[in-house]
Formats: sequence, structure tokens, C-alpha cells
Amino acid sequence: MGSTRYLVIILGWLSVILGVIGIFLPLLPTTPFILLAAWCFSRSSPLFHNWLISHPKLGPIVSTWSNGEGLPIKVRNRILIIMWLSMVLSAVLIAKLWSALLLALIGASVTVYIMRRPVIY
Repeated sequence: MGSTRYLVIILGWLSVILGVIGIFLPLLPTTPFILLAAWCFSRSSPLFHNWLISHPKLGPIVSTWSNGEGLPIKVRNRILIIMWLSMVLSAVLIAKLWSALLLALIGASVTVYIMRRPVIY
């Protein structure tokens, strides 16, 4: 259990780093990485989780999602566009029918989930 905890903490910090980079790079979405970090920290480190949710810039992303208020529509659309572009690119690079079908199924599932969440205009 101990080594799994450390792996989840590492994944959480990697997600925070990618999320912060996404603030400055328009093609890298911030919100999904910060939400992943919150999930990782909530299961591995109360200290890091409290730091993240109380952070003045990153905390509101987590609280807005957790409270059911949803995502800003611009963020939601960017997440979906980048997700689909990366999945299509992956399917083309892998060039296997089974991988394309699996990616399409995953993409469709994530799209339905995200589209059902409330948005902030």
C-alpha cells in the first residue's frame, strides 16, 4: 500500500505541473490535470489535497467541479477538441483497427460524461 501511495502522489504532482504549464500553453488543458491532481491527492495525501484546494488560483477549479457548478464552456470545448485530436492522432499512428475502436469508445464515453456536466457561461 505504501508504494502505491507514493505513485499516486507522484501522479498528482505531475498533474499539477502539467496543469500549471497548461495555464501558459493554450493547447494543454489546465482543468483536467488539476482535477486529476485533486483526485490523486484526496486518496494519497491530505496535506497536498488541502494545499491544492486552498490554493488561490488552482483551488477554485477543484471547488467549482466538486460543488457541481461545472466547467466554463470554453474549457469544456477545449478539453473535447484536444482529446479528440489526440485520439485521432493516436489511432492514425497506431494504425490498428482494435485501437481505433477502443479509442473511439473511450472518447465517446468521456464526451458523454463531460457534456452531461453543467457548464458556466
